[in-house]
Amino acid sequence: MPVNPATPPEAETALPPADTVPSTPEAPAAETTAPEVAPAPAAPAASPEASPKAPLSPPQNLTVHDVTNTSLTLKWSTPESAVDSGLDGYCVEYCKEGASEYVAANTELITSNLFVIKNQTTGDSLNVRVVAVRAGERSEPASLPNPITIREVPDHPRIRLPHLLRSRYIKQAGDQINLVIPFSGQPKPMITWTKNGQPLDVKKVNVRNSDKDSILFIRKAERDDSGTYQMTVKIDSLEDKATIVIQIVELPGPPTSVKLVDSWGFNAALEWTPPKDNGNTDITGYTVQKADKKTGEWFTVLEHFHRLNATITDLVMGNSYSFRVFSENVVGRSETAAVTKEVAKIQKTGTVYKPPHYKEHDFSEAPKFTASLSDRAATVGYTTRLLCAVRGSPKPKIEWMKNQMIIGDDPKFRQNSNLGVCSLEIRKPSSFDGGVYTCRAKNPYGEATVACKLEVKRKESYLDFIFT
Repeated sequence: MPVNPATPPEAETALPPADTVPSTPEAPAAETTAPEVAPAPAAPAASPEASPKAPLSPPQNLTVHDVTNTSLTLKWSTPESAVDSGLDGYCVEYCKEGASEYVAANTELITSNLFVIKNQTTGDSLNVRVVAVRAGERSEPASLPNPITIREVPDHPRIRLPHLLRSRYIKQAGDQINLVIPFSGQPKPMITWTKNGQPLDVKKVNVRNSDKDSILFIRKAERDDSGTYQMTVKIDSLEDKATIVIQIVELPGPPTSVKLVDSWGFNAALEWTPPKDNGNTDITGYTVQKADKKTGEWFTVLEHFHRLNATITDLVMGNSYSFRVFSENVVGRSETAAVTKEVAKIQKTGTVYKPPHYKEHDFSEAPKFTASLSDRAATVGYTTRLLCAVRGSPKPKIEWMKNQMIIGDDPKFRQNSNLGVCSLEIRKPSSFDGGVYTCRAKNPYGEATVACKLEVKRKESYLDFIFT
């Protein structure tokens, strides 16, 4: 088979010749059906003033995208070194089994990461490689590990990953995992599973394959079963892969520590640190509880609390309190809690009752009569009474007088004073008892008097009426 024609020495931009494979016995000319060798695509000349760049790395992830009975489709990723520095293109080369040299499949550099090698013969096996080119520089080739047979695959392998498994699959520790992954492909694909790039532990994970699906089964999930699982279905050089991220979660541990920062009035300030074990998932909150030392009973004061510090209020004066904090995640609340070592003592504040100061009211008052004496007419022999009313503070002393003479203890008269009402009773008065009666009230602040005139009439008889 002919090799790539050499370019003249004066053409500095020519692509270096393709490498040769180890020599093998040359196949008969009748069996070689490859088309005429096209010249390798030329790479642009490097500018002598260009700044030095890192060596060009080979293309990445070279895979077979499709195979038919006359063509082979390849797919690859851009070299790492060309992400920032740029790239002129790629050269795709192949070599039939039995031949000794690689042939360029593209006459010009291509910039796409997908290329179809056409006009092949059914049944041939090809070794293929891809070379990156930049400013006349060829990278090391990226090659497929095994030859690819040109033949029609009736049904390419395809994995139909359930929607539930396209995002992170979360289960609790102790739960059963039973994942059914459908696939298609003819002839029957070869199925392989890996966990974090390594073969599965058959003691913990069971895989059962059928013609239509593959089942991943874990009887009792543990934290160690978390990881990235990859399922691969392969027919010859064609394959399809599906990645499943499994996360096994459980209850978190308690906060690492909790501290009573301060207490004042009816309040206590707390701080705590996140738990060392989060249960293999994010901490969603904290539960804070308090306990009075008198009863020892715990009461929840904060739930689903997101900060790492809190102020507890409405504590009872004179009581002592302990506090504890639980961690929370999607599974639930931690089984144990972090408890404060210190006790918050809510002190009784000394309170002294100070009655309001009122200015003392002076109730002192000179005597004053509120009801005066009225002139009266009495009949001889019929008892009569004189009444008046007086006020004053202190209580005034009451004296009765007749015609300016103090009556004193005369048994004919009865004197009485009750609740400010003063009375003078004259028993069976005679005509000589008529006159001016005076009531006098005296206290340290003064005195007051009232007076009235009493007239005592003789009782008229029938004879007096006749003679008059």
